[in-house]
Amino acid sequence: MSRLTDLIAKAKAKDAQLGADMEREFRALSSRLSFGLNFERHSPEAVELPQRAVRRGDKVRVLPPRGSTARGDQRLWQVKKIVKDGDTKRAELERLDEPAEQSTALVADLIVVAEFRDIIYPGLISTGKVSRGEADKPWHTVINGENYHVLKALTWTHRGKIDAIYIDPPYNTGARDWKYNNDYVEGDDHYRHSKWLAMMERRLLVAKQLLNPADSVLIVTIDEKEYLRLGLLLEQTFLESRIQMISSLINPASMPRQSTFGRSDEYIFFVFLGNSAPVRMPLDGEWVSSKGRTFTGDIRWDLVMQSGPGSQREDSPAGFYPVFIDPNGPKIAAIGDALPLGRSHENEVTPKGMVALWPIRKNGSDGRWRLGSGTLRERLARGLVRVGGTEDRGFTLYYLPPAEVKKLTDGTYEVLGHRADGSPITSKSEARPSSVPTTQWRISSHDATQYGSRLLANVMPDRKFPYPKSLYAVEDALRFIVKDKPHAVILDFFSGSGTTAHSVMRLNKQDDGKRQCISVTNNEVAADEQKALREKKLRPGDAEWERWGICDYITKPRVEAAISGKTPDGEPIKGDYKFTDEFPMADGFSENAEFFTLTYETPVAVNYQSAFARIAPLLWLRAGSAGRRIDKVPGAGWEVVDTYGLLVELDRATAFLKSARKAKTLRIAYIVTDDERRFQALARRLPEGVEAIRLYESYLTNFAFANGD
Repeated sequence: MSRLTDLIAKAKAKDAQLGADMEREFRALSSRLSFGLNFERHSPEAVELPQRAVRRGDKVRVLPPRGSTARGDQRLWQVKKIVKDGDTKRAELERLDEPAEQSTALVADLIVVAEFRDIIYPGLISTGKVSRGEADKPWHTVINGENYHVLKALTWTHRGKIDAIYIDPPYNTGARDWKYNNDYVEGDDHYRHSKWLAMMERRLLVAKQLLNPADSVLIVTIDEKEYLRLGLLLEQTFLESRIQMISSLINPASMPRQSTFGRSDEYIFFVFLGNSAPVRMPLDGEWVSSKGRTFTGDIRWDLVMQSGPGSQREDSPAGFYPVFIDPNGPKIAAIGDALPLGRSHENEVTPKGMVALWPIRKNGSDGRWRLGSGTLRERLARGLVRVGGTEDRGFTLYYLPPAEVKKLTDGTYEVLGHRADGSPITSKSEARPSSVPTTQWRISSHDATQYGSRLLANVMPDRKFPYPKSLYAVEDALRFIVKDKPHAVILDFFSGSGTTAHSVMRLNKQDDGKRQCISVTNNEVAADEQKALREKKLRPGDAEWERWGICDYITKPRVEAAISGKTPDGEPIKGDYKFTDEFPMADGFSENAEFFTLTYETPVAVNYQSAFARIAPLLWLRAGSAGRRIDKVPGAGWEVVDTYGLLVELDRATAFLKSARKAKTLRIAYIVTDDERRFQALARRLPEGVEAIRLYESYLTNFAFANGD
C-alpha cells in the first residue's frame, strides 16, 4: 500500500476513531484528481544486499531460518552494535520505526537493506572479462546491481554523455515478473499500476540526467498492459522531447488471451531529445510500402502536374499555363504564359500541328503545374523535363527533382544517351533511396520466437530466459538512432538476457564502429526457482544461490558467448547470423567486455583511499572505458594510462604533467587533493582539452546530493 495508507493503518491501530477520520479525509482528497497522470508515489523501494557485509549503523532485516520458504520478517532494524559470541557474531538491533523495541540476532541471519532515500557511495568489483578486440576499442560493461543505484553511480561517470538508452522494463502483467520492496507484485494488487509507475518514474528521472540533452534518444518497449500510462509518464518526464510510439509485430502466431483478441505485437516508444531524429537509410519492401513507390533501380521522375492539397488553379494562378507538345517527338515545342485567373483556356489558340497540354484535373476542373512557366523553361533547357504518353492516350509531363539531379552529378546514375525531347536516358542503380519507416513495423526478422528464444538456445543450449527480444529487432531500433554515431554510448538498465549488448556488437561489425554498451541487471533468481533453493537451506548471498541469478547465469554468459563464438560449455555456437550481414555465430566478435558487481562504500574509506580498488573502475568508466586501468594507488605517486591520469602526491606533479603532455589520447586528469587552490593551479597546466577532476571531492559531492526519493 502507499505511504499514506500505511500511516493511516498505524494510526488506526493506536486510535481507531482518529484513523477512521483520517481515512475519510484522505478518500475525499484523493477523489479530487488533478490533470495529467495521477498515481500514488509509494514509499521508496528497498533493495536487499545479500553480499554486503553487515556494519554498525546498517539497516537490516532478519532472515527466516534456513530451509524455510516463508516470506520472513519485513520489519527494518538498525544495527547498534556487533559483538563476538564465541565463534559467531551477534548484532544488537533497534526497530527503525519503533526505537523502543530492541532485539538481537546472529549477524549471519541478517541481510543489509538499502532504501531509495538513502545516500549511497558506489564502487565496482570486476568479476571477469573477455577480450578479442583491438587495444583502442572501448569495453562493453555488464554491471550486476540494483539498477536504480547503478543509474545513480552513472550520474558521476556519464552525466549528459549517453547517446541512446534502450530498455525493456517489466510489463506488469500481474505474473511474478518483478518485485517492489523485495516482494512480488501480484495481479490482484490494487496499487499494482501505481507501484509500477513509481518504480519507472524514479529511474526515468535519473536516466534523463544521463542522456545528452542536445542529441539523444530513449527507447522503451512495452505491451498493452501499461502503454497508456507509460506514454503519459514519458510526456510528463521529458517535457521538451518529441515522442512517437511504434507498433511492432513480434509474434506472427499471436499470444492467446482469454476472452480477447490474440496479441501479436508490442509497442516501442521513441523519445527524441534535442536535435535527434531517425537516420534516413535505404529500406526494402518490408519497411516501406511498395504501393506507388516500387524501387526499380531507375532514376525518379516526378509529375509536373500538382496533386493532393493545393492542387487547384486558385491555389497558385501562376501555375496555370499551356505546354505545347510536338507529337512527332514527342517533345516540348513551347511553353506559354500563365492565364489570368477567371479566364478560360478553351478559347486559347494552339499553334498548328501542336497539342496544347493544360493542367486539367481528372474531374475536369482547372488545376496547376508544380513549377512556374519560367522555372519549367529553365529546366527544359537543361534537359530535365520529359514528355511521356502518346497523342492518342494523352501526354504527361515529368521533371527531375533536385535530389535526383544530384545523383546525376555524384555518379549514382550514368547518362547513357538522350531521348527526342532532350531528357537523359540513365543507367540503373542498385542503391535504394533513403527513407525512414512508418509507425507500423511488420518485419520478419523481429519474430521473438525465431530470433529471440531459438537464437538464445543456440548461444546457450542449456539455459532459458523468458521472452527474450529478437536480436534483430533491437539491432534495427538502435540502427535508426546510432548508425551515424560510430562512437555512441548505449545504455540498457533492464538488461535481462543481454540482447542490447549483443545487437551493439552486430552494429559495430557492420561498419567497424566503436560503439559501447553499458548493460545493467541484478542477480535476482527466478520466482519458480527460489522455493526449491530455499528448501535446500540456501539463501541469497550463498554461492550456490547466486550462480542461478539472472546476471551470473544468463547475461554475463551470453555476452561472453557472443564475443567468443562459444557456448558456456566451450562448444562452437551453431547457426548463422542472418539479414543485414550473414556469418557463422561461431566466428564471434572482435569486441571487449568486462563484468562488474556494484558495491556500497563509506565516505571514510573513499577519502582514505582504502576503497580505491573499487573506485578505480568508475574512474576508468568516466574516461571512456578504453585502454588500461589504474587498479592500485600508484607507488610512484602518479600514473598516466591511455585515456586518463591519476596524481596522488602533489609533489610529483612535474613528472605527472610531463607524462600527461606526451599522452595523445588523454581525456581526464584525476588529482587527489583537499586544496582547491593547488588543484586549480595544476588544472591550468594540463594540456588543452584534458578535463581536471578533484578527488575525492567530486565523487563525494555528487553522491551526497544525488540520492533520495
